[in-house]
Amino acid sequence: MSKKMRTLTEPFKIKMVEPLRITTEEYRQNALEKAGYNPFLLRSDDVFIDLLTDSGTGAMSDKQWGGIMMGDESYAGARSWEHLQTVVQNLTGMQYVLPTHQGRAAERILYSILGGKGKVFISNTHFDTTRANIEYVGSEAYDIVCKEAEDVESYHAFKGNIDLEKLETLIQQHGKNIAAIIMTVTNNSSGGQPVSMKNMKDVRAICTKYGLMMVIDGCRIAENSYYVKHREEGFENKTYKEIAQEMLNLGDAFIMSAKKDGMVNIGGLLTLKDEALSVKCKNLLIISEGFTTYGGLSGRDMEALAIGLEEVFDKDYLHYRIRSTAYLGEKLREKGIPVVWPIGGHAVYIDAKKLYQNVPLEEYPGQALVIDLYLKGGIRCVEVGSVMFGKYDENGKLIPAANELVRMALPRRVYTQSHLDYVLDVFDDIIEIKDRKKGFKITYEPPFLRHFTAHFEPIK
Repeated sequence: MSKKMRTLTEPFKIKMVEPLRITTEEYRQNALEKAGYNPFLLRSDDVFIDLLTDSGTGAMSDKQWGGIMMGDESYAGARSWEHLQTVVQNLTGMQYVLPTHQGRAAERILYSILGGKGKVFISNTHFDTTRANIEYVGSEAYDIVCKEAEDVESYHAFKGNIDLEKLETLIQQHGKNIAAIIMTVTNNSSGGQPVSMKNMKDVRAICTKYGLMMVIDGCRIAENSYYVKHREEGFENKTYKEIAQEMLNLGDAFIMSAKKDGMVNIGGLLTLKDEALSVKCKNLLIISEGFTTYGGLSGRDMEALAIGLEEVFDKDYLHYRIRSTAYLGEKLREKGIPVVWPIGGHAVYIDAKKLYQNVPLEEYPGQALVIDLYLKGGIRCVEVGSVMFGKYDENGKLIPAANELVRMALPRRVYTQSHLDYVLDVFDDIIEIKDRKKGFKITYEPPFLRHFTAHFEPIK
């Protein structure tokens, strides 16, 4: 095949299809009203293109489906567990492997043991469930992403990096109260941006210097490895898996929502180097998830995950994955849509504050864009701004998030090029209505992770 591929084509064939339902704008308006203008509360049958998340929404391969038929459902010591354990130990370099039903279960187990009142966690950027699990046990979570990430439209190869100067400052301030340093790769809340190997090694050196634990939240470790290979000097001749192995071996612990780069619809992992900590985690795993050799997963789930963790490093797959996401983002930018630049691996992030300049921050411009995308095209996505991360001061006034973003996350091996072109067409309608004057107000919200279940109504 020619090195220059004229058209970005899917490196797979389709052998099973799932029908998509086409609805009218009037129908979608009624659906939004019933869902309290929250896309999380929409029925999936009412969504045409679902870009809400890339978590657990991908399509599994023929080998994974074949592996499911071979799953060993023994309660303890199953062959499927042994297969998964071997694959994970080889990937992470960590001896102690705990399967969980999904990533937030692994977060809850580890951070409830490490955390508590007075404890501090520092990260390039905590994602929503990570922060919630940390704050739920009374700990504080600090985000110190690199300065380059502040300008969302400028180019920098590794905008997911942590700010090393701020890290040193926070360590001096909080000292022994620091529970762990968490490196999220890729950095989801910062636009799906990658972390460089150099930054990771520098963080490792600082953790070693101060005797601190380093946790790698690597649910998109394969996508991050792609960027290291193509953007960081010295890695061009290494395979994606070799890069991932080198990076993960720097950590003391590895947390993964396997519903991303594990290429499965359910599953999570917690791996550790320290035996004493692993015993504490295993005890909590048994209480809350299941026995140590299944941890809330069936044998067939573990078999599919073991296969997925190998498939995700396939060079043809990764090239298509990264380039198809970039295609959507690049074409949006050509239309004048402000996007986080460069485009991340799993999603395109739109700067809703800049696109919807007439909508005040307290009326949630990101939520307004999310609603309009569904209303105009049946596209479901998620706000990553002041709905998700905003807080209130003592007078109940909104403290806005650093950015007002909308994330369009691409499920793995699900949508074709024509689906992405459809999304691009819908943005022509968005451009026509972007000078709207009003946004939304929250009419109901829970104390944690409000974006999942909050209700909204349009401001008249």
